Amino acid sequence: MKKLLLGLAATTALVSPALAELELEKDELTFGFIKLTDMAPLAVAYENGYFLDEGLFVTLEAQANWKVLLDGVIDGQLDGAHMLAGQPLAATIGYGTEAHIITPFSMDLNGNGITVSNEIWEEMKPNIPVMEDGRPQHPISAEALAPVVEKYRSEGKPFNMGMVFPVSTHNYELRYWLAAGGLHPGYYSPDNVTGQIGADVFLSVTPPPQMPATLEAGTIYGYCVGEPWNQQAVFKGIGVPVITDYELWKNNPEKVFGITAEFAEEYPNTTLAVTKALIRAAMWLDENDNANRPEAVEILSRPEYVGADYDVIANSMTGTFEYEKGDKREVPDFNVFFRYNATYPFYSDAVWYLTQMRRWGQINESKPDSWYDEVAKSIYKPEIYLEAARLLVDEGLANEADFPWDSDGYKAPTPAEDIIDGIAYNGRTPNAYLESLSIGLKDGQTIVGSDVQG
Repeated sequence: MKKLLLGLAATTALVSPALAELELEKDELTFGFIKLTDMAPLAVAYENGYFLDEGLFVTLEAQANWKVLLDGVIDGQLDGAHMLAGQPLAATIGYGTEAHIITPFSMDLNGNGITVSNEIWEEMKPNIPVMEDGRPQHPISAEALAPVVEKYRSEGKPFNMGMVFPVSTHNYELRYWLAAGGLHPGYYSPDNVTGQIGADVFLSVTPPPQMPATLEAGTIYGYCVGEPWNQQAVFKGIGVPVITDYELWKNNPEKVFGITAEFAEEYPNTTLAVTKALIRAAMWLDENDNANRPEAVEILSRPEYVGADYDVIANSMTGTFEYEKGDKREVPDFNVFFRYNATYPFYSDAVWYLTQMRRWGQINESKPDSWYDEVAKSIYKPEIYLEAARLLVDEGLANEADFPWDSDGYKAPTPAEDIIDGIAYNGRTPNAYLESLSIGLKDGQTIVGSDVQG
């Protein structure tokens, strides 16, 4: 009823510049999301009326897991969705479900953490340097976990950890952290999609909201997930986050808003209108040094969105992050929605995901640098984003200076000091980057059976 009333109000009261400029091909839309704090741009665009300002009547529907969400977009039950950045890439290159998915909007930077059980934390602590006040020194390297994994192996126990989906940022970030500490997270092959070939640590899929319960049950010893499910472990007293992805790789890309290429082609003005509303939501989330975050937390805490306690969501969403109980530290950029061009869909972000897919065997054969560039450009659509941004600027709803008008789609290289293993990343040279990583497939190598060949 609330949605209906809002819609009726919009039809009678709203005649905005957006409606004057964009003749919408479709105005009733359903978008999917997973219960994570980084779905916030969708919730804010709905609750603040930004969709309605564009003449869009939107329904937001929580989805059971990432596969159900992707299938919903592909088969048209959903018009678009909050997606793992790897999903449009994997679908378009035919890894798993095949479909051409594009993104005109990147939803956020950072926002994830790696949490271990209390028992594992106690075993790691002797290997972690401490500060003068006795608290652990961050960032914590997976080198501190390596002796624990070796102990479990000597006792004949597999060391199991959880991530949310095979092509999720969480899978790649957890793998990155482990490999940077000398632990092998395992390879994929065309015949073995477990990702556990040659693994020291065995990673498996657990849906985000189920992570704390799975950890508490002892099925896994740790996990990588987005918020609020790391802070939930702290509040429940069952686990300790050991590193945030901000510490792992400063200002790394996270989720995207995904639609089919067919949707964008059939409904170009609708696509622009949706992108405009999402940009406005992202701006609101970050404006005035995150002044709106408490209100955003209240929205997200509602059962129809994330449904976690206000205090749990606020623990990371308002500029802090709590590791051990009582060890709360300032991390103002833990969640970034608009600063640092967070919403611009950079090709270099897409290329990074593709390099990780290649590194771990999801892409089983070497590809030239040009392939990475071509795939990125077929999926990430900054031209749609900038057209939407231009409309907002012309309407007086956004500042000209806030958008990278002259970008060629590639960020400046991420410097070595911003990444935990001290290896810089340049999206223009993916093969050179892959060669610089000590663990992972190199040029000419493939996985055959359980062996690396080439």
